Amino acid sequence: MRALASLCCLTLALGAASAAAQDPAAGNAQGDLSVTIYNGGQSLVQDIRQISFPAGRTRQEFPDVSAQIRPQTVSFSAAGTAIVEQNFDYDLLSPNALMQKAVGETVTLLRINPATGAETRERAKVLAVNGGVVLEIGSRIEILRDDGLPVRVIFDKIPPNLRAKPTLSITVESKSTGTRPATLSYLTGGLGWAADYVSLYDEKAGTIDVQGWVTLTNTTGTTFDRARTLLVAGTPSAGNAASSGGVYRPRPVAPGELRRAGTETAPREQLGDYYLYPLAERTTIANAQTKQVSFLDVAKVPAQKIYEYTVAGFNNMTEPQSAASVIKFSSSAQGGLGDALPAGTVRFYQRDMRGDPQFIGESRIGHTPMGSELGLKTGDAFDVKVKATVVSRERRSPSIWRSSMSYLLTNARPQPVTIDLVQRGLDWYWDDTRIITESRKSERLDSDGTRWRVTVPANGETTITATFETRY
Repeated sequence: MRALASLCCLTLALGAASAAAQDPAAGNAQGDLSVTIYNGGQSLVQDIRQISFPAGRTRQEFPDVSAQIRPQTVSFSAAGTAIVEQNFDYDLLSPNALMQKAVGETVTLLRINPATGAETRERAKVLAVNGGVVLEIGSRIEILRDDGLPVRVIFDKIPPNLRAKPTLSITVESKSTGTRPATLSYLTGGLGWAADYVSLYDEKAGTIDVQGWVTLTNTTGTTFDRARTLLVAGTPSAGNAASSGGVYRPRPVAPGELRRAGTETAPREQLGDYYLYPLAERTTIANAQTKQVSFLDVAKVPAQKIYEYTVAGFNNMTEPQSAASVIKFSSSAQGGLGDALPAGTVRFYQRDMRGDPQFIGESRIGHTPMGSELGLKTGDAFDVKVKATVVSRERRSPSIWRSSMSYLLTNARPQPVTIDLVQRGLDWYWDDTRIITESRKSERLDSDGTRWRVTVPANGETTITATFETRY
């Protein structure tokens, strides 16, 4: 059927009233729109339209609803009316749909002789549309071919259930005649939003400037015109998730972006357990469009860059590995961004020697309460390396092993750097590992890991040693 669009120019011979009813250029039929968009692609649309109701039972049509409407979620209300029945017509008008609906019907073929320009018309019955169009023309059977010759297929009418726009029809019983507001509400897929953050890091000053942008996407097949838009940071449950049951616990690796969850309440409206981010002005969310709106703009927030490396177990490294470059900052009201942060991507920039901002990395965050401490990785360091070596490993008894480790930290930068060196693998289902000796005091993070915070001199190196005893 892909060839059909290039093969045929489709012409409709219709009565004036029918053409007007299906005219896609007739304008947007939506009324006073409010759209609430949740993370995860689900949204609530509320549309208040002025409807002229005659008395008795009538069918009212609502074009310009979302093509991804969930019909079972539709709610309709208008004074003095009651719903009898509702239908959602999602079979949209297109060349392919027209031809599919024309099976068994008679159409007109208009052919143009490319040499003379002469037109010939023939009536044809559409027999089948299965990977191609099979026609009965008089006493012969013909296939509508993509042979480059100009052909038009002229249809006598639009099939009654093909729509130029997604349309909801509702049969209502009205007690009286008159024009009054009718509220249509429904849930739909296809609308989504995420937060994007642009952060300018000043390493010398130890600060970041952060702009937060809401990125709206619309794949519903419908434009929402001048809608009051409310964004909800959170994903309401769409049903019972399957239980994960007993799962194998993976060994912990590098720390995540959220280092400590905050305990401060953000100065925003809440809906249950979600934060609300209303757009300040009405906005048009066009179909197949990505739109950005600012919601956060703060400057000179204290930030610190450190380096981190996590050793997963007691193994020799064949060559030094790059430490992760991490920028740490807070979302607290005092000394931080001062807001709850919706999930999204944080992109970091830093000015070069000419003063031009250059991209240095990005990291994703989840929904982050105000007052949290974050450590976002921007990339792997070029000049800061770590190499772990097993110096010795001996069996002290049938159930006790002793491992001596050495960690070489090197720095080729012209200034000192701080490295958080983390050793993981101290606690597993079948063992318990303790530190017997260490060259520098570490900080126990949890039962499975310990951390050394080490300052490595400019163009220098530092060695950390430790002995671990593992009991099975």
